[in-house]
Amino acid sequence: MSSLLFGSLLIFFIIGVPIAVALGLASAVALWWNGDIPLLILVQRAFTSIDSFPLMAVPFFILAGKLMEVGGISERLIKFANTLTRHFKGGLGMVAVVTSMFFSAISGSSAATTAAIGGILIPAMIKKGYDRNFAGSISAVSGELGVIIPPSVPLILFGVATGTSIGQLFIAGILPGIFIGLSLLVLVYFISVRRGYPSDDKATMKERLDGFKNAFLALLMPIIILGGIYGGIFTPTEAAAVAVVYAFIIGAFVYRQITPRVILKALSESAVTTAIVMFIIANAGLFGLILSREGVPNQVADFFVNLSPNAIVFLLLINMLLIIVGMFMETSASIIILAPILTPVAIEMGINPVHFGVIMVVNLALGMCTPPVGVNLFIASQIANVKLEKLAKALVLFFIVLIADLLIISFFPPLSLLLLP
Repeated sequence: MSSLLFGSLLIFFIIGVPIAVALGLASAVALWWNGDIPLLILVQRAFTSIDSFPLMAVPFFILAGKLMEVGGISERLIKFANTLTRHFKGGLGMVAVVTSMFFSAISGSSAATTAAIGGILIPAMIKKGYDRNFAGSISAVSGELGVIIPPSVPLILFGVATGTSIGQLFIAGILPGIFIGLSLLVLVYFISVRRGYPSDDKATMKERLDGFKNAFLALLMPIIILGGIYGGIFTPTEAAAVAVVYAFIIGAFVYRQITPRVILKALSESAVTTAIVMFIIANAGLFGLILSREGVPNQVADFFVNLSPNAIVFLLLINMLLIIVGMFMETSASIIILAPILTPVAIEMGINPVHFGVIMVVNLALGMCTPPVGVNLFIASQIANVKLEKLAKALVLFFIVLIADLLIISFFPPLSLLLLP
């Protein structure tokens, strides 16, 4: 039945069926052909796959990020970041990276980070004389930090799929996210120096303090979320609800940029995004049911153990696999399908599941800015008004740095585990 499952899935991919639908249809075909399991199990399993308390954090974090996006947060973060980096060569490009790091700690979404920050800074960089492709590539790769720096929807999905502590995954994502952000800053600086991009006057201490003051309430949000989880005050799911309330209060009553019309827009867009994620999870749950029934996880584990019992070789193979998968599959679907299969193997190899979760998410985050399905790539190319092929070509140096970051994160566990209690 597993061969029919993968065969039909491949056919659906080839003819252009959306990933979530393809997962459900392939599962239905396999169950129908087998005949031993009633098709009613399709509905039951789809429902139980999303009937999870930790998964309630997903729509709340999506809504919180959307409220922050429309509530005037991004502009204040950009102004604060600008006071920190504008005196460097290519300072505006560095502002994009720094602001994305700040916004990532609020939104939990790669696409939201790229859209919110890139929508403002890509036109600003182009106006300052930056190459369009370079400006777009900075925003595309910086946006991937949205799923690495907590709160992160993919980290939540990994925790749900594998039974790993979401709170620990959040804490483990902090240092890798900062490390990747710093490496991007260095790369942007050296490229800007080589190309002669401009710098501005160094901000005064008063300007920096004013920028920090205006952005303080936004910067406080991740501290409240992570501090509450780490301190045992609330669970990650409860933290997501707190984030929504906080984002609404700040945007509506402090910054006064959230109006009834804006709320309706934020709610509708969040509902669509949530529905897409949940639909993927529901259908991936069906797919996972058949994989478990056919013993595929055990077969995969035996394959890797027989291939090499060495954890280093295993991680190299997994990294190559996930980079390829991330180029062609949506992140949520990839995690829901692969995490339950690969995590037991990683544990058997002596790899901490929290560390492995960070490795998976960092890997798949690369897929968000790689063709053919990289959502950040599409968003950045539209904002910069450049062809996708040219933008992808401009990303080559960034990919080299990101892959180097991935290898360091993979083979230096303390980077992920140092902050864990």
